[in-house]
Amino acid sequence: MSRRPGRRTVTGVLCAALLALVPAGCGIPDNTDVQVDGSGPAVSAGASSFGLGEPPTRTASGTDREAFVHNFLSAAAGEPERAYTRVKEFIAREDRSRLPEKQGSEVAINVVRLTEKPVITENASGLFTVRVPVQQVGVLRANGVLGPPVLNETEYRFSLRSAAPLGQEGPEEAGFFVTDPPNVLLLATEALRYYRSRTVYFWNSDSSRLVADQRYLPVAVPAERLVSEVVKWLIAGPSDWLRQGVSGLPDRTALINNAVKTDGRWEVNLELPGDDRRKLEKLGIQLAWSLWDLDGPLQLTTRNQSRVTIDDLNDHRVANKVYPLTEGPQRFAVYEGAIHPLSFLSEDTGTVPIRAEDNHDIVSASMRRAEEKTLAAVVTTAPGGRQRLVAGSGVAPVQVMTPGAQLFKAIGRPVWLRPLGAGQPYGLVVADGGLYRFDDQARMVPVPVGAAGRVSAVAASLDGHRIALIVGGRLYVSAASLDGGGVSLGPVRQVATTLTDLSAVDWAGENTLAVAGSTNRSAVYEVSVDGAQQSELVADVGARVTHLAVYPANPTYVLPAVMIMYEANGVAYRHRSPSAETIRRDQVLDVSPPPAGVRAGSPTAPFFLF
Repeated sequence: MSRRPGRRTVTGVLCAALLALVPAGCGIPDNTDVQVDGSGPAVSAGASSFGLGEPPTRTASGTDREAFVHNFLSAAAGEPERAYTRVKEFIAREDRSRLPEKQGSEVAINVVRLTEKPVITENASGLFTVRVPVQQVGVLRANGVLGPPVLNETEYRFSLRSAAPLGQEGPEEAGFFVTDPPNVLLLATEALRYYRSRTVYFWNSDSSRLVADQRYLPVAVPAERLVSEVVKWLIAGPSDWLRQGVSGLPDRTALINNAVKTDGRWEVNLELPGDDRRKLEKLGIQLAWSLWDLDGPLQLTTRNQSRVTIDDLNDHRVANKVYPLTEGPQRFAVYEGAIHPLSFLSEDTGTVPIRAEDNHDIVSASMRRAEEKTLAAVVTTAPGGRQRLVAGSGVAPVQVMTPGAQLFKAIGRPVWLRPLGAGQPYGLVVADGGLYRFDDQARMVPVPVGAAGRVSAVAASLDGHRIALIVGGRLYVSAASLDGGGVSLGPVRQVATTLTDLSAVDWAGENTLAVAGSTNRSAVYEVSVDGAQQSELVADVGARVTHLAVYPANPTYVLPAVMIMYEANGVAYRHRSPSAETIRRDQVLDVSPPPAGVRAGSPTAPFFLF
């Protein structure tokens, strides 16, 4: 008998409460202080919190040189119009011209990850030389988008001098100044604590599904400006790498004045070309989710006086779910060549969604719910030690599973992209180092990838339009378009991470990936889609991870803990923070005990059905 968790509806309070309970690594929730790898900025010993989201001032570190360097690499954080002013306060007056200023939307902050502690050495002249080894992460724009990096420096060097002659330091002269500074704004990833990571949503091409996009809002921005900032982000359009998979608002859409709150109701006045009420209603759903931490009424009005009133933002989210999830995930694994359910206490247990006569010679599998149907794809062994993709769709158990015509040396784990309405379902799979699309009749067509190298892994987000790839040992994201009777990928964006020898990837949340690789030992990390944030999920796997499956954290069906499974060295594991445990044979349902004297095999290739 299956065990079903209580179904949870989406409310602002419930989402916030449950996400607060989720341990690190189960998805970075929207509208929270950004969690970053490493320690927070060094201010000074005994210094108090700076509050209001403002980074430390030049004198905050006193005579602590290392703290001063960290604070210098935090100074650009905050509202962009004051970034140069904050940074130049750290730079000696005679050297401030070395940092040329940009204004308005041209303000660009280069976000870097410190790969080692800054090295500070004193030279004969009494100056201190600073060397900062870095990894380039991206460029934070004034519109809150952290785009790909434009620089390739792996270290920065500058000097420090005392702010006053030795023994003559006063309150105004304490500390240090930077001399010979970098000619760009730098921001260490640890300083992203002065921002809140927010998710905004754009419609896909046929306005049937919302697609998440990440932004950074300075903590210093007052709460009353939040609605206006989010509307401006939606008007400006999606991040560049997402553009192929989503639609922006009509050209010449503009916010008329700032959003205001009157008698408890937010009012947004827009210039909307065409004065299309349907577009206004769609924008209302976008805003409800992009402002998911707000409740109460919101009114959208155009210059031509078309009007849409949302009585309560929270109720609007409940009525317009962002993901088509109606029940919790179920765990499965492959055992002795067949798919079997896995049984764990307090979790929903399912039944195999394909017929028994098709459930044999299986290497790996992918299953997805799509309204009343189940999408099924399995990789099976074929004559000569080769592999074949077999696929089908229908009410479970799927009655027709069609074997593909092509044989490959090795096929990776297939992934389904949720179909648009009643459209043809498609998926993506890696075979012999190339990426292929497939359908529910196992027809495979090569998909060009805009990155050089052998493709070794692919994963798809809950919305089905954002794709993660490992190509040439590097991590990438891209947007998938399902228009025109097929699947095509837009430009790829490389995602920075300190992991090497990447071997597997899946989506851990709306804006985060679970990535398996090496840190001189095999590990699984959670990495944000822009590469700015990374944290350890599994510290020491013990062997290279060859298969990874995650139930992605999301605001539609919230679970209180991360759900992750993986395979390493032919053994399947499930992660239970802070460690992992082997999936045992007695946790595999519907199998017979091995004959006396015969050693039982191990479950492999675990996956979730949701």
